[in-house]
Amino acid sequence: MIVTDPWFYVTAVPAVLIYGIGKGGLGGALGIIAVPLMALSVSPVQAAAIMMPILCAMDFFAVRQHYRHADREQLKLMLPGSLVGVVLAGLLMGVAPESVLKLLIGGLSLFFCLQYRMSREAPEPPAGGGFSQVRAWFWSLLSGFSSTTIHAGGGPASIYLLPLKLEKVTLIATMAVLFGLVNLAKLVPFTLLGKFDSVNLMTALVLMPLAPIGVKTGVWLLHRISQDWVYRLCYLFLFLSGCKLLVDGLAG
Repeated sequence: MIVTDPWFYVTAVPAVLIYGIGKGGLGGALGIIAVPLMALSVSPVQAAAIMMPILCAMDFFAVRQHYRHADREQLKLMLPGSLVGVVLAGLLMGVAPESVLKLLIGGLSLFFCLQYRMSREAPEPPAGGGFSQVRAWFWSLLSGFSSTTIHAGGGPASIYLLPLKLEKVTLIATMAVLFGLVNLAKLVPFTLLGKFDSVNLMTALVLMPLAPIGVKTGVWLLHRISQDWVYRLCYLFLFLSGCKLLVDGLAG
């Protein structure tokens, strides 16, 4: 038994492909659009649950490829806050009605759109010292929270990591290992909430073949089109999805 609503697949197929494209080389933050897009046709929690097995499969290959180059000091700084964010999100998902989750996810979507816009215009914040530790905890907590609710932890994590000017391979490896561990932790609240039922797992299995297609497409696109334009289009779709979720949440 799988999700049979055809409109779900209209949103789910591009969502999985976009997430894979981000993993393949155009930036993990592209995955921010996946759950808000799928939540236009199913509940936000169900959308996140269906994506979980697909993400774990992607993480397996990413971590195996990159773990040797990860910055362990940054992982030590970021992992505790990320896990706290996972716990807080799991608690909220267990008690909040669907309308509240739609309002939250819609608000997060618009927040990340605003953050993306401001990051293109504002100077980067300073890194280092005690302030860096506070920033690591704050942004990693938000990363763990948004990763659990909408599988979109890459945005907040990038806000902290990018000003550190890490070497490209180190940055990619650190993000891969961080979210590989965070996604493993997310299995606990999703399991306790009973979201891995047969429908969600079988639907994830149907969508799973799209994951490597998306990753390979990302590698191919990386050398052929402007990454900036890809981000602009995805954030446009995220903005529209966020607005729709806010309207639905208010109506509920």
